[in-house]
Amino acid sequence: MAEQTNTAATKRTANATKRSTTAKKAAATRSRNQAAAARKRSTAAKKAAETRRELAKTPVDRVTEYAERAVLIPVGAALVARDNVISTVDGLRTSLTSREKAEKELVAQRKRLQADIKRFERRGRTERNRVERRVKKARTRVERELRQRRTRVEREIRSTRKDVGAQADLLSARVENFVQSRITGATKTATKAQERVADVV
Repeated sequence: MAEQTNTAATKRTANATKRSTTAKKAAATRSRNQAAAARKRSTAAKKAAETRRELAKTPVDRVTEYAERAVLIPVGAALVARDNVISTVDGLRTSLTSREKAEKELVAQRKRLQADIKRFERRGRTERNRVERRVKKARTRVERELRQRRTRVEREIRSTRKDVGAQADLLSARVENFVQSRITGATKTATKAQERVADVV
């Protein structure tokens, strides 16, 4: 009996622990979702405010902003470059404490530079070859199209020439037939006239 009671108590404790864990997970999920929704609302509100500010700007405000950026960008670039140079020099000063280290670093820098030059050269050669292939393809395509057009035009000219020759032959035959028929008609008329004259005489 005591064992059954202990088992039931253990089950209740396990179930309570499961429910507690599930509830904690659900609460954490709700909290994450709420935080994400709040971030989205905040981002959307910021974008809307930026849009309103942009729309509220006058042309003078925009010109002023562009002029200010035109001054600030080079200044910022110069400062970043200065900071890079200072950090590089400081790094070299701390790392190159002896002549041997300095020489090793110079050799390493030279190797890196040579490797970069070779890489740039390979990249340039690849691009040059690609451009040459494109130009060659384009030239071949243009030449092929020109040949096709020339062949088509020559074919059309030959066909037109044949048609013109055939029409000329047909016209010549018609003219000959017409002239022959007129001659035959005139001969018949002359013969009839002679016969009439002979009858009258």
